[in-house]
Amino acid sequence: QVQLVESGGGLVQPGGSLRLSCAASGFAFGDSWMSWLRQAPGKELEWVADISPGGVPHFADFLKGRFTLYRKNDKNTMYLQMNSLKSEDTAVYFCVQGGRVRYSSPLPGQGTQVTVSS
Repeated sequence: QVQLVESGGGLVQPGGSLRLSCAASGFAFGDSWMSWLRQAPGKELEWVADISPGGVPHFADFLKGRFTLYRKNDKNTMYLQMNSLKSEDTAVYFCVQGGRVRYSSPLPGQGTQVTVSS
């Protein structure tokens, strides 16, 4: 049974940083592409970044280098370091299996809230 548990969200001021974690189980994490998605209030789900099984990340153009992404396959965990946060980064963040071209939908109960506000 696939389980993906995000953590690390919270309230942060504009310009601040957060690190999100995604703990995975129930599948071959080390062989899997993984992605982060987000959904802002009133908006559709959007792809943020993905990372190959070997650890090569790719990012949505709108991030402009503010986020970094890495994984520790021995710990079945993926991390999204978010820097220079803006109010428009406010959203629920989800980790899912798959890369940008094809990814799974978030499972019920998933997600971590990130709120960027002064």
